[in-house]
Amino acid sequence: MSEQITTLTFYKYPTFKDKLWAFFMMQLAHAPLKKVTGLQFYKLLGSGQKHFNPRPDFSVYGLLQVWENEKASDAYFDSHSLNKRYLKHSSHKLTFFMNNIKAHGLWSGKNPFESSHHLSDTNPYIAVITRATIKLSMLKKFWDYVPKSQKDLIDNPNLLFTAGVGERPVTQMATFSLWDDEKALKKFAYRGQNHKHAVQQTQALQWYKEELFTRFQPFKISGNWPDFEIPQSLK
Repeated sequence: MSEQITTLTFYKYPTFKDKLWAFFMMQLAHAPLKKVTGLQFYKLLGSGQKHFNPRPDFSVYGLLQVWENEKASDAYFDSHSLNKRYLKHSSHKLTFFMNNIKAHGLWSGKNPFESSHHLSDTNPYIAVITRATIKLSMLKKFWDYVPKSQKDLIDNPNLLFTAGVGERPVTQMATFSLWDDEKALKKFAYRGQNHKHAVQQTQALQWYKEELFTRFQPFKISGNWPDFEIPQSLK
């Protein structure tokens, strides 16, 4: 087991100038991130529009970070100059602090997530990250099918937060979702007809070059976000 934790931070940028800054940081942030103490893995993420529309939303960007321990993450968010720059340009910031439950697959050729021994039986919340690189020959079929596959998510009362993100538009995509408990997630995954059919299509058509699926137990959420209220036990 591991002391590792994962953070996923979303930043919302209010003005054209801030959006332009965030766009360029998709390249310029690599150099400082590679020097952050205790940071084992990271991904700079753009955001799609509502309901996993592949068209980019230039007002929202994400940063996934895998830390060797919570102390390293606290040092970054408390005092690192890069984090201060992100806060200066954003109007909203929301960070999910998570312990990994289990991960299957690869991200950029490796699985960066280690199972945690800090999981709590009294914490019902569960978060999921799915990530895939889509085969170029399957792009049209994949994106034609996405609206149908996401129907069970729309207005789902047990889904507390969700976002479509990616490293590159259209071809390298990821989803993040926060659920109020594992029962709700399993109901969506195994009993939702649209999602079940999506899994069947994935297996039949083999439209991914690389994919990863991982579950987390969020233990803290900090910041604020429009139309999202942080559960009291995760504040």
